[in-house]
Amino acid sequence: MNAFAAELLGTLLLILMGCGVVANVVLKGTKGQNGGWIVITTGWALGVYIGVVVAGPYSGAHINPAVTLSLAVAGDFPWQQVPAYIAAQFAGALLGALLTWLVYRDHFNATEDPDTKLAVFSTAPAIRNLPVNLLGEIAGTFVLMFTIFNFTDATLDNPGTVIGLGSLGALPVALLVWGIGLSLGGTTGYAINPARDLGPRIIHALVPIKHKGPGGWGYSWVPVAGPIAGGVIAALLHLALAP
Repeated sequence: MNAFAAELLGTLLLILMGCGVVANVVLKGTKGQNGGWIVITTGWALGVYIGVVVAGPYSGAHINPAVTLSLAVAGDFPWQQVPAYIAAQFAGALLGALLTWLVYRDHFNATEDPDTKLAVFSTAPAIRNLPVNLLGEIAGTFVLMFTIFNFTDATLDNPGTVIGLGSLGALPVALLVWGIGLSLGGTTGYAINPARDLGPRIIHALVPIKHKGPGGWGYSWVPVAGPIAGGVIAALLHLALAP
């Protein structure tokens, strides 16, 4: 599997699991209806784990344009590969959201409230205050990226071999995303990933959903601009603090 396919599949699985857990909690008649915020944040964290396990060996498992851009700003990823990675991530997000809709189609049609249906696909602020909402997305993505920059690998000085954790090596970033959701996600729904929000929002606009409402496009720039800004700030601080 090449890096493009890995980023596409990893992001697809992230969105399928993440949007899927939201659908399971908020849509009418599901087995998980009214499961609550803990279920949603846990589902998203495990979606990250799955995406990283699949994509990690082949692409480094960015599965997030903000991660790709941040790593490039920090000098840890070649700029010439950025467009392909971001294209793969958005393609994966579109496909993941489409699959979520197909799986939960009957429950979408059984749910009356259009805002609830939109919530499966995209984020929205609990209290609409765009500067504060933007700050929330910046802060969440800053925590994500600054922590990623400080992840370390355990090594043996002699003979210098990395101690690998196999698939468990994906667990730290999953726990990181879980923590961000629990602590900082209540204001905006913590997109912290432009592809995670914009891709599914586009699918919401395209697929036939009974009694579908507007797509909240006036807010849609926040979960794109905020994560990019937060990631870049984290990269710049990482560079400033580097020995």
